[in-house]
Amino acid sequence: MPRKGENIYKRKDGRWEGRYIKSHDRYGRAKYGYVYVRSYREAKQKQHSAMTGLKDSAIRKVLPDEAVRQALRGPSFEGRNNTEEPGSGGSRNNTEEPGPGCGRIYLVAAGKAAWQMSRAAYDILGDRIESGVVVTKYGHVKGTIPRIKCLEGGHPVPDENSFCATREAIKLVSGLKPEDTVLFLLSGGGSALFEDPLISGEELADITKQLLACGADIVEMNTVRKRLSAVKGGKFAKLCAPAHVFSIVLSDILGDPLDMIASGPAYPDSTTCGEALAVVRKYGLRLSPKALACLNTETPKELDNVETHVTGSVRSLCAAAAEACKALGYEPMILTDCLSCEAKEAGSFLASIARTHAGTGKSLAFLAGGETVVHLTGKGKGGRNQELALSAALGIAGLPNTAVFSLGSDGTDGPTDAAGGYCDQDTRDRLKAQGMDIYKVLKENNAYEALRRVDGLILTGPTGTNVNDVAVVLIKR
Repeated sequence: MPRKGENIYKRKDGRWEGRYIKSHDRYGRAKYGYVYVRSYREAKQKQHSAMTGLKDSAIRKVLPDEAVRQALRGPSFEGRNNTEEPGSGGSRNNTEEPGPGCGRIYLVAAGKAAWQMSRAAYDILGDRIESGVVVTKYGHVKGTIPRIKCLEGGHPVPDENSFCATREAIKLVSGLKPEDTVLFLLSGGGSALFEDPLISGEELADITKQLLACGADIVEMNTVRKRLSAVKGGKFAKLCAPAHVFSIVLSDILGDPLDMIASGPAYPDSTTCGEALAVVRKYGLRLSPKALACLNTETPKELDNVETHVTGSVRSLCAAAAEACKALGYEPMILTDCLSCEAKEAGSFLASIARTHAGTGKSLAFLAGGETVVHLTGKGKGGRNQELALSAALGIAGLPNTAVFSLGSDGTDGPTDAAGGYCDQDTRDRLKAQGMDIYKVLKENNAYEALRRVDGLILTGPTGTNVNDVAVVLIKR
């Protein structure tokens, strides 16, 4: 049955009407949208879908397309490469002695947003691109791009397809000239996807799984992984030399450390062998003598053939989500764009925020952006965003018109097909009625199955971007 404040009513014609705020006029008055269905349950589901539609609005605003266009149309790239609009003939400087940037343009893109960034680049450069290679996650290629080979590989654990795709990229940039340019489009996920290992693929996969299971953060993981690779830690830029590398980076790490995003294939490495070995000792990682030898080999500390432009961040994701919340009638507050802790702790914290502000008579939205971690203690299925939402369900149980959701901007959360999870004031009791105890579910890291049973999975598919995660507390008056 409907609860007070839900804005769900049974009409005289027998249908159910669900109402939600979709925008406001210039005087601040709410403009409502309506859904009409045959049952209360269906009305609540559709209303929930409309209210959480803010995630789609937020993600659209952090797609990398416009940032790529601006970088390629900027004076830095145009001045070097004499960029012409597609269809203009793609003329190049025809001096007898070609100077820097008067040669060919090759495209290499790696990461979860690689296809989206490459499509935007082709829209600008057209047949100025000689050829290219895209390396992205399974299911993230959305179609063909002329002159560009689009390949997919494993994530978060690299596989043989990741290695083969990366070797295609290495082959592409081999033997280039000083006047050539490698347009390198990098996004999160590249640490697994863009890989040519210096150890066996089996051991690399095992080390990656150990790092994921122990709760190491992304900086610690990449400090180790870049030393086990022939392309990470600035080594790919070395392979491109003497060609110039023009790198556009979509940041998915707090603070935008360029040597850590996808393990910095085209950026000087700021970490040391000692720091990598300290991570091994801290988490008791099991490494072969060959892998330990790699960790004792230093990475490039200087690169003279790279120009880097960073775009996108979790801060822009939070701002876009806050704007979408406001359009839906909530007063938004960004708590942080630097969230970095255990997912379960973050969920508990956000639930405490909800309890503090329940009953104020206002529609409020509290947002937290960043990237949490999960310490694996069980053998279930889930991801950090799903664990965060499910942890919050314990604290918001029984609070009127309160919900918490968390999602990854790339559309994937852990090794699942979900982007994240959604819980409201009824989630705990609904799970309890099905014999599921949230504490036990979290211990088994089985948030996916629990959320599936209560229609709490957020499914978006690949979004084309990757700028960390955002978690939102919604309190409806």
